[in-house]
Amino acid sequence: MGYVEKNLLSGETVEYRARLHPVIFLQPAFFATLAVALLIYGLASRPPMVPVWGSGAVLLLCAAGVGIDRLVEYLTSEFAITNRRVLIKTGFIHRHTLEMLLAKVETIRVSQSILGRVLNFGTIVVTGTGGTNEPFKAIADPLEFRRQVQARAAG
Repeated sequence: MGYVEKNLLSGETVEYRARLHPVIFLQPAFFATLAVALLIYGLASRPPMVPVWGSGAVLLLCAAGVGIDRLVEYLTSEFAITNRRVLIKTGFIHRHTLEMLLAKVETIRVSQSILGRVLNFGTIVVTGTGGTNEPFKAIADPLEFRRQVQARAAG
């Protein structure tokens, strides 16, 4: 049972869910690929080039650390729209949550780069009454998330 299910109010139902986009894994995947190339090149050379394969090994460890961090972020982030509220939780140890009544949502801004438009991910900024701005990055299909909130807020 996730954060959303544990925090539903009586009579409240989840009507839409979103996730982080897998693009968050591109950076560690790129560095892991580079690290493996350095390892292979350094070990295949005669004599083996210790600085090259050593750098590859260190880079591979760093890529694995970042990859694990991104995996935890991916698995522990929840984005849901219920019949009454917008519920968002990111993080595991350092948790960031947003629970806002649909009636209190003023706007949901979407920001997408060119790559974000092509791969369909972006940043959403939930603005509530009173000027509360809450940005959430790398959301898959952010325009659909905004459309779902607007459809429910409109009644």
